[in-house]
Amino acid sequence: MSFAGAAGPHRGNHHSRENTVTEQDQARITGIGTVAVPVSDQDRAVEFYVGVLGLEKRMDVPLEQIGGRWITVAPAGAETSIALIPGESTGVDTGIRLSAGDVPAVHARLKEQGVDVSDLLQWPGVPPMFTLRDRDDNALVIVG
Repeated sequence: MSFAGAAGPHRGNHHSRENTVTEQDQARITGIGTVAVPVSDQDRAVEFYVGVLGLEKRMDVPLEQIGGRWITVAPAGAETSIALIPGESTGVDTGIRLSAGDVPAVHARLKEQGVDVSDLLQWPGVPPMFTLRDRDDNALVIVG
Protein backbone atom coordinates (compact mmCIF):
# COMPACT_ATOMS: atom_id res chain seq x y z
CA MET A 1 0.00 0.00 0.00
CA SER A 2 1.36 3.40 -0.94
CA PHE A 3 0.85 6.54 1.09
CA ALA A 4 2.29 8.84 -1.56
CA GLY A 5 -1.02 10.39 -2.50
CA ALA A 6 -2.96 9.66 0.69
CA ALA A 7 -3.24 13.29 1.81
CA GLY A 8 -3.83 14.56 -1.70
CA PRO A 9 -2.52 17.82 -3.08
CA HIS A 10 -2.74 20.98 -0.97
CA ARG A 11 -5.70 23.08 -2.02
CA GLY A 12 -7.25 26.36 -0.99
CA ASN A 13 -5.52 28.64 1.50
CA HIS A 14 -3.49 25.90 3.15
CA HIS A 15 0.28 26.17 2.89
CA SER A 16 2.58 23.25 2.97
CA ARG A 17 5.01 23.16 5.90
CA GLU A 18 7.83 23.82 3.42
CA ASN A 19 6.26 27.07 2.19
CA THR A 20 5.52 28.29 5.72
CA VAL A 21 9.15 27.86 6.79
CA THR A 22 10.33 29.73 3.71
CA GLU A 23 7.93 32.61 4.36
CA GLN A 24 9.04 32.82 8.00
CA ASP A 25 12.70 32.77 6.99
CA GLN A 26 12.16 35.66 4.59
CA ALA A 27 10.50 37.75 7.31
CA ARG A 28 13.13 37.26 10.02
CA ILE A 29 16.02 39.47 11.07
CA THR A 30 19.21 38.08 9.57
CA GLY A 31 22.04 40.13 11.05
CA ILE A 32 23.36 43.34 12.52
CA GLY A 33 24.30 45.77 9.76
CA THR A 34 25.23 49.01 11.48
CA VAL A 35 25.39 50.38 15.01
CA ALA A 36 25.45 54.13 15.66
CA VAL A 37 27.86 56.17 17.76
CA PRO A 38 27.00 59.84 18.41
CA VAL A 39 29.86 62.23 17.67
CA SER A 40 30.20 66.01 17.96
CA ASP A 41 32.61 66.38 15.01
CA GLN A 42 32.41 63.81 12.22
CA ASP A 43 35.81 64.65 10.71
CA ARG A 44 37.53 64.33 14.08
CA ALA A 45 35.69 61.04 14.64
CA VAL A 46 36.88 59.68 11.28
CA GLU A 47 40.46 60.64 12.18
CA PHE A 48 40.12 58.64 15.41
CA TYR A 49 38.26 55.57 14.15
CA VAL A 50 40.26 55.27 10.92
CA GLY A 51 43.59 56.89 11.80
CA VAL A 52 43.96 55.65 15.38
CA LEU A 53 41.85 52.49 15.66
CA GLY A 54 42.66 51.36 12.12
CA LEU A 55 39.12 50.83 10.87
CA GLU A 56 38.32 51.43 7.21
CA LYS A 57 35.88 54.08 6.02
CA ARG A 58 33.08 52.32 4.14
CA MET A 59 30.77 55.21 3.31
CA ASP A 60 30.76 58.99 3.56
CA VAL A 61 27.80 60.73 1.92
CA PRO A 62 25.85 63.93 2.70
CA LEU A 63 22.59 63.30 4.54
CA GLU A 64 20.57 66.40 5.38
CA GLN A 65 18.08 64.41 7.45
CA ILE A 66 20.68 63.84 10.19
CA GLY A 67 22.32 67.24 9.93
CA GLY A 68 25.60 65.99 8.52
CA ARG A 69 26.92 62.99 6.64
CA TRP A 70 26.23 59.26 6.76
CA ILE A 71 29.66 57.89 7.61
CA THR A 72 30.32 54.24 8.34
CA VAL A 73 33.57 52.61 9.46
CA ALA A 74 34.42 48.97 10.15
CA PRO A 75 37.29 46.56 10.62
CA ALA A 76 38.48 45.19 7.26
CA GLY A 77 36.28 42.26 6.24
CA ALA A 78 33.67 42.82 8.97
CA GLU A 79 29.97 42.66 8.12
CA THR A 80 28.84 45.04 10.86
CA SER A 81 29.83 48.69 10.64
CA ILE A 82 29.73 51.71 12.95
CA ALA A 83 27.86 54.82 11.81
CA LEU A 84 29.45 58.03 13.13
CA ILE A 85 26.33 60.15 13.44
CA PRO A 86 26.13 63.80 14.49
CA GLY A 87 24.70 64.04 17.97
CA GLU A 88 24.58 66.14 21.08
CA SER A 89 24.33 63.18 23.46
CA THR A 90 27.93 62.00 23.29
CA GLY A 91 29.92 60.39 26.08
CA VAL A 92 27.85 57.21 26.16
CA ASP A 93 28.65 53.57 26.79
CA THR A 94 28.09 52.35 23.24
CA GLY A 95 27.87 48.68 24.20
CA ILE A 96 30.16 47.96 21.24
CA ARG A 97 32.73 45.18 21.66
CA LEU A 98 35.48 45.14 19.04
CA SER A 99 37.61 42.02 18.52
CA ALA A 100 41.39 41.93 18.36
CA GLY A 101 43.91 39.12 18.10
CA ASP A 102 46.61 40.49 20.42
CA VAL A 103 44.69 42.60 22.93
CA PRO A 104 47.74 43.47 25.10
CA ALA A 105 49.56 44.80 22.01
CA VAL A 106 46.52 46.86 20.94
CA HIS A 107 46.22 48.21 24.49
CA ALA A 108 49.90 49.23 24.55
CA ARG A 109 49.72 50.86 21.09
CA LEU A 110 46.60 52.88 21.90
CA LYS A 111 48.02 53.94 25.26
CA GLU A 112 51.22 55.12 23.52
CA GLN A 113 49.05 57.15 21.11
CA GLY A 114 47.38 58.94 24.01
CA VAL A 115 44.02 57.19 23.79
CA ASP A 116 42.06 57.08 27.05
CA VAL A 117 42.21 53.35 27.91
CA SER A 118 41.35 51.47 31.08
CA ASP A 119 43.64 48.93 32.68
CA LEU A 120 44.01 45.71 30.72
CA LEU A 121 41.80 43.07 32.32
CA GLN A 122 43.23 39.56 32.26
CA TRP A 123 41.22 37.10 34.34
CA PRO A 124 41.55 33.30 34.23
CA GLY A 125 39.15 31.76 31.74
CA VAL A 126 38.05 35.12 30.29
CA PRO A 127 39.47 36.76 27.15
CA PRO A 128 41.66 39.81 27.79
CA MET A 129 39.81 43.10 27.41
CA PHE A 130 39.92 46.82 28.07
CA THR A 131 37.72 49.86 27.63
CA LEU A 132 38.69 52.82 25.47
CA ARG A 133 37.08 56.20 25.04
CA ASP A 134 36.93 58.04 21.73
CA ARG A 135 37.40 61.80 21.34
CA ASP A 136 33.77 62.35 22.41
CA ASP A 137 34.19 60.20 25.54
CA ASN A 138 32.11 57.34 24.05
CA ALA A 139 33.14 53.99 25.56
CA LEU A 140 33.96 50.91 23.48
CA VAL A 141 35.55 47.65 24.62
CA ILE A 142 38.33 45.70 22.90
CA VAL A 143 38.05 41.94 23.56
CA GLY A 144 40.37 39.08 22.58
